[in-house]
Amino acid sequence: MSASPSVPADTTEALGNGDAARASLEALRSEIAKAVVGQDPAVTGLVVALLCRGHVLLEGVPGVAKTLLVRALAASLELDTKRVQFTPDLMPSDVTGSLVYDARTAEFSFQPGPVFTNLLLADEINRTPPKTQSSLLEAMEERQVTVDGTPRALPDPFLVAATQNPVEFEGTYPLPEAQLDRFLLKLTVPLPTRDEEISVLTRHSTGFNPRDLESAGIRPVAGAADLEAARDAVARTKVSPEIAGYVVDICRATRESPSLSLGVSPRGATALLSTARAWAWLTGRDYVIPDDVKALALPTLRHRIQLRPEAEMEGVTPDSVITAVLAHVPVPR
Repeated sequence: MSASPSVPADTTEALGNGDAARASLEALRSEIAKAVVGQDPAVTGLVVALLCRGHVLLEGVPGVAKTLLVRALAASLELDTKRVQFTPDLMPSDVTGSLVYDARTAEFSFQPGPVFTNLLLADEINRTPPKTQSSLLEAMEERQVTVDGTPRALPDPFLVAATQNPVEFEGTYPLPEAQLDRFLLKLTVPLPTRDEEISVLTRHSTGFNPRDLESAGIRPVAGAADLEAARDAVARTKVSPEIAGYVVDICRATRESPSLSLGVSPRGATALLSTARAWAWLTGRDYVIPDDVKALALPTLRHRIQLRPEAEMEGVTPDSVITAVLAHVPVPR
């Protein structure tokens, strides 16, 4: 019997690190479940965003645990986290930081804002004017903040998790397309099912306090090293030419949809490929299949398209357009 080919030691070590990182991220999902009932797609989306170095927009009516979900994620990670409550009077410098005059030295020094963190919770981001919303554009895209002409790098990893309410329009400012495109995923947080809501009430009746996650037993189970190992493993996940073509065909089909005035851009196509690779790795494979692309198409693309007014009046939604596109684009064999 001939000897099997040897595997380089660094490759074997990388594979082992990847398995350990996957286990840590699975534990992360379990920790979040201690505070949040259900919402598995949203939890998975947040994990995918961490793997892809992307940002997440969480949309849902008040009271469905959007903020609690992000706080539980932060409590499960050995990372620095900060929260900003976006309000109409919030200034850009309240987010990015500003130069402060020091009377003792007669010089200006930079005081970092809350954006200098690993996980930034931007609560109710659509309640602040566009001027303040734009303070996050450079941070989300370039991973840096420029103040007084000096660029300052943000920590790595860096993730913005923003929440917004889709039904309240009084005192809100819709996010412009340029900022929406900075979000890797737009996750909808639905109302719980009857059984899930009963479970929520049962937890509260037995002493669960959403303001005290430590008492709920949530502990850090993953850190920066785990994320780095996981990202390296995702980067080794194989993408065949057929899968790349499938992603492109889906995005090009949105540009030809009669219901849309704006289809998915090439940036959206690269985002869909990235999230599909992360999902493939999370499910235990080192290659992407069409089902991975389908699984992430809605959260990755729904905020990157724009409906025509007449289609919107007829009840067409971004999700229904993308679903129709997925049904018509040929799946590679």
